[in-house]
Amino acid sequence: MAFFSRFTKLMKSEPVVGKRKMRNSAWTIDESKCLTFDEVKRLRDVCDSGRITGLQSGKFTPIRNWFMIELGLNAGLRVQEIASLKHSNLLLDGDRSSLLVVGKRNKKRSIWINSEFKKICEAYLEYKKSFGYQTHDDAYLLNNLKGGAISKRALQKFFKSIAKRAGLPTHYHIHNLRHTYSTFFLKASQNNYRFLQDQLGHSSITTTQVYAAVVESEGRKALEKLYR
Repeated sequence: MAFFSRFTKLMKSEPVVGKRKMRNSAWTIDESKCLTFDEVKRLRDVCDSGRITGLQSGKFTPIRNWFMIELGLNAGLRVQEIASLKHSNLLLDGDRSSLLVVGKRNKKRSIWINSEFKKICEAYLEYKKSFGYQTHDDAYLLNNLKGGAISKRALQKFFKSIAKRAGLPTHYHIHNLRHTYSTFFLKASQNNYRFLQDQLGHSSITTTQVYAAVVESEGRKALEKLYR
């Protein structure tokens, strides 16, 4: 493939100027950075069980953490973007529901969300109200028990705790939800890199195409099933 030829040259060439080029030239994505279908299911099952327990026991934390995982799997946000979301950033409007995100270098973008995640959002808002938390425009979507913002470190800690209960490999971090979202979307969309670029907020489609290696590995596995 022409892309892999260009990518190989990029990896071998030394960046001329700027730290940004150096980071991009060394950045690769492989299967170890993306959850499998089974791992996603186990993660969601643990979170949903926590949500139910939280509703029964009157504890908000497992309900918020359930939504945190669903948000990561259904929107592919960076950790800072998750932490910064406020209720004003969530637009629930039929089949045009979306998230308004402020990404790197304060660039704004709209992220489309599907109908299933829209229902999850609506349920979460009702849960927040039932626990007495604010849902006005300036309130944080993911809030701590005092109603304030949650740090990136805390989000990572929450994820690690849930992942451990789900029996996931210890190398996973919350950012792996973004990689998982990307690879699952590419498989579902038959490799619509342009749409994914906009969803992820990449300035260059070349950055988005690092996921090609993961998607192609699925193709190689499919070859083993050919005519069987």
